[in-house]
Amino acid sequence: MTQPYVHPQGICESDRVGEGTTVWAFAHVLKGAVLGRNVNVCDHVFVENDVVIGDRVTIKSGVQLWDGIELQDDVFVGPNATFTNDRYPRSKQYPESFSRTVVEQGASIGGGAVILPGVRIGRSAMVGAGAVVTRDVPPFAIVVGNPARISGYTDTDGRKMVSSTQSATATDQPPLRTDSLIQLRKATDMRGSLVVAELGADLPFHPQRFFIVYDVPSRDVRGEHAHRQCEQFLICIKGAVRAIVDDGTNREEFLLDSPDLGLYMPAMTWGTQYAYSPDAVLAVFASLPYDGADYIRTYEEFRSLVPGRSATENTVLREGALLTSS
Repeated sequence: MTQPYVHPQGICESDRVGEGTTVWAFAHVLKGAVLGRNVNVCDHVFVENDVVIGDRVTIKSGVQLWDGIELQDDVFVGPNATFTNDRYPRSKQYPESFSRTVVEQGASIGGGAVILPGVRIGRSAMVGAGAVVTRDVPPFAIVVGNPARISGYTDTDGRKMVSSTQSATATDQPPLRTDSLIQLRKATDMRGSLVVAELGADLPFHPQRFFIVYDVPSRDVRGEHAHRQCEQFLICIKGAVRAIVDDGTNREEFLLDSPDLGLYMPAMTWGTQYAYSPDAVLAVFASLPYDGADYIRTYEEFRSLVPGRSATENTVLREGALLTSS
């Protein structure tokens, strides 16, 4: 067992500090703070009382963690990142309670970023250097700018995802089906172009519902949910949109920019669509009528329900989701 290490010029008043944690020179951890195992608290860091820090967290120099902030396991906080906990601060005036800010497992905060009170930064998300985060960041999202906007997503290894696409096949060949992409037949002549799909052959299911997403006012994210039983088939019939499919283990991004290319999303697939072009029109076929109970709205709940996970993994994930939502 490796005891916590506190530099001779550091101050750690808390007795709830995990093994292997280091508190370096000129850092100050107050009595009520909770620090997990193998945390690295660099020089000139201040940690207030009502702060919870998970295992293997790195907090670089010049960071202050105020009451109401939680950093889950494997979070990285870059130098001089600024957390806030009061939207309307006044000298010597204190709210009844401070806003809760949660940075979920594996997320990274770039140097000099500003995090406004009460936001949740999702699992494995990446906040760019100098970004100003004013609202929740979805899991795996990469956000940059002021205010921070989604510029991309990361894969399961934390790297920025690159869209996959597939060129059209000749019109006299049968549709080409991959694990997710289905190429539809297209016919083009001097009169224009036509794309056709046989619902019983080209689509993996018989649709019971159809809807269109268009006039999206920004390039921000849509989707961000999964279905317990419903299957979906997406076709961008005009413009372009980026779509991510996630089965709980693997993640892949696709560029939908042609009406003869469809994306199949089986049940229990976490789906995300973003970066809509201004003229984008996304058609969605669904295997079932609308049912609000079929939706899974949070990524942690989705991961806990993925088939093949052990009972222990599911219990940990569910407990984590309950803790972060309480």
